[in-house]
Amino acid sequence: MPPTRRHGFPHLLSDARRWFEEGLLAALEEAGVVPVSPTQVQLFAVLDEDGTTVSELARRMSVTRQTAHQAVHGLIAAGLLEQLPDPESARRRLVRRTVEGKRTHRQAEDVLTRLEGVLADRIGAEAVAAMRASLELDWGSPLRAEAGQPEARQPEAGPSEAG
Repeated sequence: MPPTRRHGFPHLLSDARRWFEEGLLAALEEAGVVPVSPTQVQLFAVLDEDGTTVSELARRMSVTRQTAHQAVHGLIAAGLLEQLPDPESARRRLVRRTVEGKRTHRQAEDVLTRLEGVLADRIGAEAVAAMRASLELDWGSPLRAEAGQPEARQPEAGPSEAG
């Protein structure tokens, strides 16, 4: 029986992300890590090892600078991040993980790996591998530059639809 199409693809991707976030937050709480919000989890995920500006974090997270700034300051207060002068520009400051932040980040990566294993146990390793492979592909721009319209690709016929 083919899967139902009750929800749009972006909604399904959002639900999948939420599943991982909820599992991660619960595991970190159980381990006694300082409580963090989903926005702070997202910020941690897009932070460069050597540091990133708040403006760049906001761009990567698709949030306002104010939202990114609030998340940064909450993580600084928790002892997970620090702000330092940018050696390349006296006007900018870089946000980076503290020693405790690095430890917490490694712990979070381990939890996410375990969650991926749980997902494989539930829906099958082949399905998880296919999902990962699809998400790692370069999807290109959602808009065609020459027409400013979304590119429409027809789904390829699967084995059961061919012939």
